[in-house]
Amino acid sequence: MIHNPDMYRTMPVGIVLRKTPGVTRWAAWHWTASAVLPGAPPADWRVIRQEGEAVEYHAATLTLELHGAETEAYLHGLGARTPSVYVVMRPKLGEIPLEVVLVTASPYEAQDYCDSGEDIVEKVPMPVGLIAWVRDFVDEFHEDEVFIKRRRDRTRVDLKEDGLGDPRVEKAADIYASPALKRRRLQ
Repeated sequence: MIHNPDMYRTMPVGIVLRKTPGVTRWAAWHWTASAVLPGAPPADWRVIRQEGEAVEYHAATLTLELHGAETEAYLHGLGARTPSVYVVMRPKLGEIPLEVVLVTASPYEAQDYCDSGEDIVEKVPMPVGLIAWVRDFVDEFHEDEVFIKRRRDRTRVDLKEDGLGDPRVEKAADIYASPALKRRRLQ
């Protein structure tokens, strides 16, 4: 549920996957997310380019969502050496071995998908127009969080404690007393 619909933007983004021959006998093909296409129309594994055995597909068009509560994450991503979006894919059985699940501009959200170990997360450089779109959103909605130093509780710490532990528990001596307190009692 969106708390403030004004702090929300969407854009369709096409995902380009590249299939190249595998380098080992255990993997016939190697798949990578190679590009994104901002504002792309719907697609379902349409061939874009073919160079020898390497093939690039417009695999899917997903909605890139920007939320006002995530501006810190977007700002972190824009501050990287190469601002990127993250494409999340899941392995599946069949002729096409990957299902494109999500595209996000938040490195924090991408990290959450990496933690499961079941999904494949690829970092794809943002085109210049997409960088400008995300930066405009961050400029409009980001507010730095003010640091407030936590103060100690106003509990009196200077009160004298005799070190006897819980008075409801009967014992011959205080087993929790400090060695200095025990020495004073023995003198």
